[in-house]
Amino acid sequence: MPEFVVKLADERGRVTEQVESAHTEAEVRERLAQRGLHIQSVRTHGLLTGGSLNFAFRQRIKLQEFVIFNQQFYTLIHAGLPILTGLKLLSQRQRNPYFKSLLEDIRVRVQGGDPLSVAFTAQKVFPRIYTTTLLAGEKSGNLEEVLMRYISYQRVALSARKKLIASLIYPSLLVVAVTVMVSYLITFVVPKFGELYSQLDAELPAMTVFMLNVGQMAQKYFWFVAAGAILLIVFVMRWRKTPSGAEYIDRFRLKLPFLGDIWLKYQIAMFSRTLSTLLAGGLPLVTCLETAGGSMESRLIANAISEVIVKVSEGQPLASSLENTKVFPDMAVEMIEVGESTGALRPMLNSVAEFFEEDVQTTMAAAMSLIEPIILIGMAVIVGAVLISLYMPIFSLGASGRFGH
Repeated sequence: MPEFVVKLADERGRVTEQVESAHTEAEVRERLAQRGLHIQSVRTHGLLTGGSLNFAFRQRIKLQEFVIFNQQFYTLIHAGLPILTGLKLLSQRQRNPYFKSLLEDIRVRVQGGDPLSVAFTAQKVFPRIYTTTLLAGEKSGNLEEVLMRYISYQRVALSARKKLIASLIYPSLLVVAVTVMVSYLITFVVPKFGELYSQLDAELPAMTVFMLNVGQMAQKYFWFVAAGAILLIVFVMRWRKTPSGAEYIDRFRLKLPFLGDIWLKYQIAMFSRTLSTLLAGGLPLVTCLETAGGSMESRLIANAISEVIVKVSEGQPLASSLENTKVFPDMAVEMIEVGESTGALRPMLNSVAEFFEEDVQTTMAAAMSLIEPIILIGMAVIVGAVLISLYMPIFSLGASGRFGH
């Protein structure tokens, strides 16, 4: 949803700025006018706007920040405060101006008669599982319980995500270091040796000639390559948001050795925990599957869940529907089948999530123990090859006594 920077003036003439999310500028003005606020100006938030391009540093709500908000919201409601009072207090305490503007709009909508789930859904930024959970709480009349379940779910999800990211930090730093080092050697160091050897009338080894040519080409076209790389990254980032691009990238990611298996297991764990959380709210299975499928990062799994929804709607069991997709691991299907046949589907889904989360951590540790040495060896080989190719003529000329003359 587009964002707008709004300048507001109070009765004393003090001017403040805040960010509002809306489909149009008119919607922003109408919303603020209903609150009785004095609008000085409204402008689109971003560096470059227009059409579908927007390279602004978009403000967002961090997962940890959202979990803290829900914990505080649950505490206030559990203490007996009305929802409107709780939203007002949390909005006033919120330091993120973007999140604060969203909470203020939610409070206004709830005050106007909208259900809490509808008010959150209208913001277009909150996870679908969250708004569906709120809807389940409103229908069952037990908002506190579903909020507590959602908080527990998000804590586990946040913990799993942090562990996954922490495992990837060191290999990522190694790859960046190797790329920067090799780029610097080839672009700036190799041409210096080329200038030195051009002053010597000596026959250079083929390996050295090749490296010098690479260095000259790199220095000549460095900025073109850098600009092309940036454009390529931007294109891929935008392409991956399209259905075809997201599915292609997801298929490629799943085919990667070690990492593809880890990614699949991580997604299965998230799907199982999400589905269990939604079922705990008393929602129908099909509705839970629709929400869980919509929250999946993997397009391949999301498409598979869409097929499952159709079959479950026709009366087929969940386990056999998952098995027919050929995407879900046999272990997950068998565990879900046991839970479905014994009437303990929700606890079994939690067991599936715990099993695959543990498997992800074990597999990740094993993969990293192999990847890190491979990266270090690759870095040593590349740097060593460059240095040998550059110093080989010096050793040859020094041995023949020509380098000092």
